[in-house]
Parts: sequence; structure tokens; C-alpha cells
Amino acid sequence: MSTPADTKTSGGEPSRAGAAAALRARGYRVTPQRIAIQETLVELGRHVSAEELLGAARRRNSGLSLPTVYAALDALEDAGLVRRIATGRGPALYDPEPADHHHLVCRHCGSVEDLEATVATSGALDAATGSGFHPEGAELVVHGLCERCG
Repeated sequence: MSTPADTKTSGGEPSRAGAAAALRARGYRVTPQRIAIQETLVELGRHVSAEELLGAARRRNSGLSLPTVYAALDALEDAGLVRRIATGRGPALYDPEPADHHHLVCRHCGSVEDLEATVATSGALDAATGSGFHPEGAELVVHGLCERCG
């Protein structure tokens, strides 16, 4: 789910006001913790674990705990501000780019990278709809070995 263009900064990231509006639209309270976590993830600009995000976000809000980070990430994901990526091993990673896009996942080290490729997912979405499922999006995940592990 993408954030509306009028709620983004000139760099394409959701602004503080945009993040607050997206949270409110999904029925969430806008808390300093949620905003600190969202802003930190955007600043990091890469796929990170909740634990790594906690360490970085504590510079903004020293009172954060891991359960608070997970709860905030759940709300931010539901509001369309972050994307959770299951790596197949280890903890899930969180992506600051919520728009539909594709990923490479290394089966050895677990690294996740964005994959810039035009892939038609309409067939999968149509099949899902045809089976009574209500899809919200689709992505391609390519599993294999990264350059370092290959």
C-alpha cells in the first residue's frame, strides 16, 4: 500500500504529518514512539530487524523497548508506512519502502536486497481474486546466494 503523494517529503519518504495522517486513517493513535520508529527506519534507508531498529531509534526516544518497537511496526505496517519481509530464516526485516516491489533473499546469510525488475503480478492477483481471496498486493521474492556468499 503506498502513501499518498501529498503526504511525502521531496525525497519521497512519508513526512511526519503524512505518517500521522496514515496512522489516524487506520484508527491508530499517533505516539512519539511510532513516529520515532518510522522516522528512524526511513533515515536508515535499508532493511533492518526490529532489534537493529530499536538500537537506532533509542537515540530519538531513550524509553523504547523491544515490545514497543514490535507493536509500533505492526501499526506502521497496517497503516502502509513500512513493509515486513519474511526472510525464511532469522527474524523478519522491515523495509522503509512500503510500495510494492521485489526482493532478493540470500539463503545463506539472510541478507535482503531490493530487486529492480518489471514483473507482471497481475496473473497471481487475478488468480487470488478468483479463489475468493482479497489481495492487497504482490511481490516476487528470489531466493538464492548473494554475491558475498555465492
